[in-house]
Amino acid sequence: MLSNLFTRSFHRFVGPKRKFPLRTLCLALPLSLVVAGCASVPMKEAGTLTSYANLGAPEGRLGKKRLYVDGQYLAAVKTASIIPTTFASNAASRVKSQADRSLVSNALDRALCVALSEKYQMVPAGRPADLMIRSVITNVVPTNKTMAGIATAVTVGGGFALPTDVPFVSVPRLPIGLGGLAVEAEAVDSGGVQRAAMVWARGANSIQDDPRYSEVGDAYGLASTFASDFSEILITGKEPKMLNISLPSRHKVRSWLGGKPKYAACESFGRMPGIFGAAAANFGLPPQWTDKKPKPGTAR
Repeated sequence: MLSNLFTRSFHRFVGPKRKFPLRTLCLALPLSLVVAGCASVPMKEAGTLTSYANLGAPEGRLGKKRLYVDGQYLAAVKTASIIPTTFASNAASRVKSQADRSLVSNALDRALCVALSEKYQMVPAGRPADLMIRSVITNVVPTNKTMAGIATAVTVGGGFALPTDVPFVSVPRLPIGLGGLAVEAEAVDSGGVQRAAMVWARGANSIQDDPRYSEVGDAYGLASTFASDFSEILITGKEPKMLNISLPSRHKVRSWLGGKPKYAACESFGRMPGIFGAAAANFGLPPQWTDKKPKPGTAR
């Protein structure tokens, strides 16, 4: 059913009388569109942090962020808890469905919990911990579902259309209707003192982000990207590297495959979609179809 929808959307886009193979369109995409194919998400203070005074200057290329980290304090931290992510009112108004808002916020918390388990013992929210992490989604740029469907049809169909004697080159996503996400987050100690903070904004781009048939398709993927950036700050006590080539731990691989997390506290955010979720993303299926929700009765 979804493939038929993609096909109809594609024909509406290119017109019913244009009888050229998909590879022609794919290979003819101007390089300038690929390079410029990134959604714009403004980065501004939303008033959700206890303090903005310690944040550094904006930095970043694919996205923008401002950082603060007290590395000396974080080096002695043993336990951490995650307060479930919330939406600022203006961000919530841009996502129609409460289920979609929960999907994005939960994906962010789950990715944070799994990543922080590398260093800290994770305890449920509301219980004593050396460090408490709270995040607020301050802006969402919705994904255009129709354009995501067209992009999937072009990308997937273009791969099948290429002749066997031509090496397959990944087809960039059409740089139209891309979504984005902005988040403010901080880690505070048991006395409420801010020990790390980040204001972060990033839009999906044509190369790295798979199109998914959902208004929160890009926000869902970017939630994990944010979690990766912020968790690295909390674990290392310094700014994240441009390129991290370290091998994932056994527990992180197990969690990514949808297995049991290292700490029971992370079960409150459900388990990763695993290989099936990754395959679904490649074919543009909505994250709602494959995301694993928390089990009923799991304490947060």
